[in-house]
Amino acid sequence: MKVKVLSRNPDDYVRETKHDIQRVPRNYDPSLHPFEVSREYTRALNATKLERVFAKPFLASLDGHRDGVNCLAKHPRSLSTLLSGSCDGEVKVWNLTKHECVRTLQAHEGFVRGMVVRHCGTSFFTIGDDKTIKHWKMEAPGYGEEEEPLNTILGKAVFTGLDHHQKNAVFATCGHQVDIWDEQRSTPIRSFTWGVDSFSSVRFNPVETELLGSCASDRSIVLYDMRESTPLKKVIMTMRTNTISWNPMEAYYFTCANEDYNLYTYDMRHLENPVKVHIDHVSAVLDVDYSPTGREFVSASFDKTIRIFPKDSANSREVYHTKRMQHVICVKWSADNKYVLSGSDEMNIRLWKANAAEKLGVLSPREKQAIHYSQKLKEKFQHHPQIKRIARHRHLPKVIYHQKNELKVMKEARRRKERNVRKHSKPGSVPVVSEKEKHVVSVVK
Repeated sequence: MKVKVLSRNPDDYVRETKHDIQRVPRNYDPSLHPFEVSREYTRALNATKLERVFAKPFLASLDGHRDGVNCLAKHPRSLSTLLSGSCDGEVKVWNLTKHECVRTLQAHEGFVRGMVVRHCGTSFFTIGDDKTIKHWKMEAPGYGEEEEPLNTILGKAVFTGLDHHQKNAVFATCGHQVDIWDEQRSTPIRSFTWGVDSFSSVRFNPVETELLGSCASDRSIVLYDMRESTPLKKVIMTMRTNTISWNPMEAYYFTCANEDYNLYTYDMRHLENPVKVHIDHVSAVLDVDYSPTGREFVSASFDKTIRIFPKDSANSREVYHTKRMQHVICVKWSADNKYVLSGSDEMNIRLWKANAAEKLGVLSPREKQAIHYSQKLKEKFQHHPQIKRIARHRHLPKVIYHQKNELKVMKEARRRKERNVRKHSKPGSVPVVSEKEKHVVSVVK
């Protein structure tokens, strides 16, 4: 019988005296190099620095509106088509490849409150302050034809939000109540109310297409099922939610933009606590939209910045701003996952890269290989202090930088006060409340 044992000769690794040099085991395989890790670290550091050098996210500005841009709508079939509505009732159709407006129509009197393109892409709906829902053809009228809507529905109150079903000829509006409409009828087929004055936003779930969510003026987020006659449940928060966006890949998750400078990602099955609290903005968050992959979302804020958050991270990975951009009202993520579009107060629509340092255009095989190699190196060394510091650094406008520091000081002061109260109180009388639990008042079913 043959028995294999580990055999180590002490002469190979033990020094004869303490003044001898330590013996280093060497692998003489030519594919392995003794300085491989240090070489890769240097390459990762250089790749991280170059990424920040080439991070130029701003691509184009689409100007032509005569008032602030209030809403945007993506075309479901055409990547190069974008619709925008402004505060003077004007709707424009843009060609993003040429950066020009291809059609302008005076849709409403007063604000255009919402806009959505039908799932087939042949027509679109708009709502405005004049209490009307208008259905328009996507194609421009021919020579000699007048710009007239296909259908106009006059409502009883102002509509504030609009969304279309992913598959059927059904759309939803919100105002003093949430209404479900059939395209062929002039009265809603179903209405939902739950003791609320008004609703600000309504969104269909892109996966479970019969579900929809809305934000109400009593600081609540209400969920509905179109097959039911009553709303499902609602969660009441400490401050008002402006809009919500459903994750297009995971049916249960949605993210809401709140007035308390934060965004909250919820699992609709467990509304007692948010899954994640996303911080970083220093003013009210006005809009949010998910990327088509469902891994990230973009938010627009009153603090004149746009931020991109990974869905499971509390902090943003990118912040976009320009000197001229004012309060950002609406934001959309393009269907090819490459671009972000924002509409702001000063009448401009801006086009940004979703990945700030990405090279656009055709890449040669060697370029693709080099980019992939650099990406893997950055992932391997991402937790090294020097690389982490360079990768995280973002330039912020002076006002936002100081506001951020001020909010940090205020938050720390509140925590310190809470700790002191707990220290000088009867044990158990001042419970520890987590950050996730602080912002939810109650869940009503």
